[in-house]
Amino acid sequence: MIYDEANKIPDISKENNSLDENNNLTLRPKHLSDYVGQDKIVETLKIAIEAALQRKEPIDHILFNGPPGLGKTTLAHIIANEMGTKIITSSGPALEKGGDLMGILTHMEKGDVFFIDEIHRLPKIVEEFLYPAMEDFAVDFIFDKGVHARTHRYRLEPFTLIGATTRSGLLSSPLRERFGITRDLDFYDEKDLIRIVKRSSSILNIVIEQNGAYEISRRARGTPRVANRLLKRVRDYAQVRAQGKITIDVAIEALSLEGVDEYGLGESDRKLLKTIILNYKGGPVGIEALASTLQIETDVLLDVIEPFLLKSDFIIRTSHGRKATEKAYSHLNIPYKNELGLFEGTKNKKR
Repeated sequence: MIYDEANKIPDISKENNSLDENNNLTLRPKHLSDYVGQDKIVETLKIAIEAALQRKEPIDHILFNGPPGLGKTTLAHIIANEMGTKIITSSGPALEKGGDLMGILTHMEKGDVFFIDEIHRLPKIVEEFLYPAMEDFAVDFIFDKGVHARTHRYRLEPFTLIGATTRSGLLSSPLRERFGITRDLDFYDEKDLIRIVKRSSSILNIVIEQNGAYEISRRARGTPRVANRLLKRVRDYAQVRAQGKITIDVAIEALSLEGVDEYGLGESDRKLLKTIILNYKGGPVGIEALASTLQIETDVLLDVIEPFLLKSDFIIRTSHGRKATEKAYSHLNIPYKNELGLFEGTKNKKR
């Protein structure tokens, strides 16, 4: 039990967060042999890890790129586990000053893994500290200022930097080129997601039928994190309304209650599509205008909502902005106008 020191009463919110975090960790595979999907990336990592272990050296610096929830953080933890080393985790926005990075790097031991999530959001001054650290395993301290300025090079223990980003285009060339291994993670297919759902259900002691696992997987937006989140919500529904067993009917009822449709779209997805269609006549519309209309951060649209809608052909990008596709109109039951301004199904009559 966690207590609030001021009032001497249990802090339930902190305790629940702690328990939820522990649950998420238990669902993560700890070895590459247990990792589902991303087969080419897993094979590359197996070879790199085995070669590094044979040479008794740290593995090369690694950059993972892809939408949120595809397993970048999980892979970082697996690599550290396979290499038999510790992992130190941080994120780009958390490293505000060079001193923050110095403190971490100078306390790392040989072979440790340093994982930076959202590495594209590193401040420029912090990023520049990383260059010699990644290339020469050294950092430069600057003493005094002006004509009295002098530097001291501090040697670091060899380590592995693993960066994760959802927008690799925002990384500077000098930083990107210092990674020895760069891999892009893609959305999962339903077959792999079914395996993930069944594995997670066994860990959580949930009874689930094959069709139930399929229904959750096909609505999971091609993302393991979403699949596990939906599984927990369906588990709650099954526990209260269906004697704890997840069938296809239970999954459909639970996910409908969650507002997740057959394509995996939620309220925010449908709201974005309706905004493009109704407010902007199908587009094109710029991302800033969309963010302003929806009152959602631009980064959330770019990193969380848009990638799946693009992948699923609900929207397309043009040089002038985003446009809703015919599939989006059909899914929302809105009549579709073609390029001639005619509703679908109508014909251009001869005069």
